[in-house]
Amino acid sequence: MGTLVGHVAPGFGFLVIGLWHLINHIKLHVHNPKTYHSLPWFPSTKIRYLELFLIMVGSSISIAMELFIGPDRHQPFDTDGTIPSNHLHNFEHSFISMTYFVYAAFAIILDKFIPKAQYELTQLLASVAFGQQLLVFHLHSADHMGIEGQYHMLLQLLILISLITTLMGIGYKNSFIVSFIRSISVLFQGLWLMVMGFMLWTPSLIPKGCFLNLEEGHHVARCHEEEALERAKSLVNIEFSWYLICITIFAMSLYLAMHKMNEGRIEYQPLSKYGQYQEQGDEQDIEAQKKTVKLDESKSFLIMEKSFAPVDMER
Repeated sequence: MGTLVGHVAPGFGFLVIGLWHLINHIKLHVHNPKTYHSLPWFPSTKIRYLELFLIMVGSSISIAMELFIGPDRHQPFDTDGTIPSNHLHNFEHSFISMTYFVYAAFAIILDKFIPKAQYELTQLLASVAFGQQLLVFHLHSADHMGIEGQYHMLLQLLILISLITTLMGIGYKNSFIVSFIRSISVLFQGLWLMVMGFMLWTPSLIPKGCFLNLEEGHHVARCHEEEALERAKSLVNIEFSWYLICITIFAMSLYLAMHKMNEGRIEYQPLSKYGQYQEQGDEQDIEAQKKTVKLDESKSFLIMEKSFAPVDMER
């Protein structure tokens, strides 16, 4: 981070994951409004762990950029083996990526072993990742007292919402609104990171009375006068409010559109499609499900909770 690419690239990753979760949670709820059950991650049709693999790959690239590719000597330590002041933020950013890597790796492992607390533990791992991200940005070593600080303060609000809703998801796994808000907050995180990258490191977009100043090997947005700084912070607040309205309109419109598209359709969950029941086959007798769906509804969701089975998206 600390550059345009350093914010836009991870921001794009958060935006994609947030949008992926938002679409799938809406689809899951629209198909099963009375028996909705939240999922911490969504398997794709051809590659089950595609979402988790992308998180691991993105985290690995981020770690490599922060610790080995970005530094001038392609390693973050000083000649005496200590961490120089201008590389402290590189370590801080890399720890965020490491935590997300750990989350994705253990999510795969838990899905392989299918322990009884699989859902709860996966949600806890995601909470740890959001908590680490919030901690690092709150106690960041870089100077965030100016315009950049205003962007980061608002970013912390979004991370806090992601953290709280992820923790709530452990106890309220049947609450669609908790998953809905968490997905929006992750999507908004990604969008806001991308906005930060463009607005803070594109000279033509720097607010009037401010400029880019080279400090400790990277550019920082500074203002000539206190009045210019206060004006710039106010513009950041206005900008955040504008994107909040746009995100809200987008999320509501997406839900209504998907609800309209699937209106009148009844989705029946296969009772033995995933996890330890996968060997029994993928095809289920739809007519038989219509007769027994009420009796087997609780069993179906015990199985789905145990194996994180997604809704069949192709139906």
